Amino acid sequence: MTATREPQQDRSRVTRERLLASTIEMLAGKGWAATTVAAVAEAAGVSRGAAQHHFPTRESLITAALDALFEQLTVSIGASMEELPPGPDRIDAVVNRAVDIYTGVQFKAALQVWAAAASDPVLRELILPREFKFARAAHRLTVAGLDPTGTNQKAYNLAQATLDLARGLGLADTLSDDSRRRAQVVATWCEQVKLGLGE
Repeated sequence: MTATREPQQDRSRVTRERLLASTIEMLAGKGWAATTVAAVAEAAGVSRGAAQHHFPTRESLITAALDALFEQLTVSIGASMEELPPGPDRIDAVVNRAVDIYTGVQFKAALQVWAAAASDPVLRELILPREFKFARAAHRLTVAGLDPTGTNQKAYNLAQATLDLARGLGLADTLSDDSRRRAQVVATWCEQVKLGLGE
């Protein structure tokens, strides 16, 4: 009985993960309107019935995908902050990591949901606490990256400015490849952060 249950649980977990991954990819690539439970199920190679077993509504699918997305991003930021180089190169790594996050597929997916939530009060109520939780984690980890000793009072505001800049660059990247201008902006901002932190 137990042996039968474990493979079923494994299959269920794999199906759920495929649905969530397909949701994120579809949001980022095709947008909010195209990301329905039926479309995600087809993209994931899962029957519509199986998809609706896991996620009975579009809102439950989207919020679960965002939970997974923000968890992935938080873990990714934390892991990258543990491998920072010493000295001023640390600042370059922290700023570039923030920009990478906000120009990646996950941010593009989240942006689609944020745009939809702006005119949908029910969706907005679902999204706001999740976005707030991720924003706090991103800020905390960025502060720690900029100021590992926790002694520089300027790190708090510089971390927030870094994340705001990264979000803006991520938004610009959604419509066209902005990589050349972005590299110049990031290099300039890294120098400003170093000056601000006295490094």
